[in-house]
Amino acid sequence: MSVIYLLISISIFVAIGFFVAFVIAVRTGQYDDDYTPSVRMLFDDELAKKNHKSTITKEN
Repeated sequence: MSVIYLLISISIFVAIGFFVAFVIAVRTGQYDDDYTPSVRMLFDDELAKKNHKSTITKEN
């Protein structure tokens, strides 16, 4: 039984450590960005498509 208590206490300390790191990250402004990197890549691709001149012409 003492091994189970040891593992549970280690898990709780690790969880508290990650929670403290999360709070510090939020307070220092690391989450002030509006978009995630994947959304930025999507928007960058869309902007590149809009700015890219198409070489395809309509034929009658």
